[in-house]
Amino acid sequence: MSLRALYEVPAPAKLNLFLHVIGRRADGYHLLQSVFVLIDWCDTLHFERRDDARLLRHDMGVTLPDDDLCLRAARALQRASGTHQGVDILIEKSIPWGAGLGGGSSDAASTLLALNQLWGLHWPRERLLELALPLGADVPFFVGGRNAFVEGIGEQLTPLDMPPQRYAVLKPDAPIATPTIFQAPQLRRDTEPAIVTSFLADTQLQQRLAHGWGRNDLQPIAEQLCPEVAQAARWLEARFGNSRMSGSGSAVYARVVSDVGNDTGKESPPEATWCAEDLPPRWAGRLCHSLDRHPLIGWAG
Repeated sequence: MSLRALYEVPAPAKLNLFLHVIGRRADGYHLLQSVFVLIDWCDTLHFERRDDARLLRHDMGVTLPDDDLCLRAARALQRASGTHQGVDILIEKSIPWGAGLGGGSSDAASTLLALNQLWGLHWPRERLLELALPLGADVPFFVGGRNAFVEGIGEQLTPLDMPPQRYAVLKPDAPIATPTIFQAPQLRRDTEPAIVTSFLADTQLQQRLAHGWGRNDLQPIAEQLCPEVAQAARWLEARFGNSRMSGSGSAVYARVVSDVGNDTGKESPPEATWCAEDLPPRWAGRLCHSLDRHPLIGWAG
């Protein structure tokens, strides 16, 4: 029996545990290395199949651009598969935009995975990945479904097992436009690359990664352009002893530890009240848990 609808479809955010800019291609795209980790801060999407081939989006709260990544993802899959089916997409946004958390890319990936089921295509993951990269550099990661060492412009994924971790994530009110960061002349573009095979084989390095190895090469530029990024970093440092910006910002996160005498010397605050009392107005904050894999990982072969 064919599906008519899929409801409560999650689209999780991600964090960059580090982000190194190691070069630039002739076409202007920057070459990156990073480790992406899924977290349980999610948008929620609902899909209702149509028989008239129309692709429609309905915003449940935040108003999105007319032709957002979800519609572009649906259009790409419809065109590539030749299906005459359509869909109504309802989106409940929770992940802040302009945050470096990959919310729009995650929505697009969940759209590809959901429509793969709803339209009865049952494409393998590799085929969906071919549609993912043209939609955006982060989309392949979410389609891939695993925490990963990410290289190139986002298309080279090496699955990586990471221990469970809690993160305090803050999104200042101000967003940051990613192109502005990458166009900055003072951006460092020559970080020495890590060799992925050595990286994955180095258990000590992976342990250091879990405790804050590396840096985000985009963060100094972001802090110059958006003082709230530096303010958020200081806010987290004061409470957790560590902080780092995710992606191109403006969200900043801290590793949350559960006992005194750990690597930061900080004790976790109570989960329900960790940021309720003194966050600046219009900041978003959440205590998140890492995910071992994408909730929809079984929706592609």
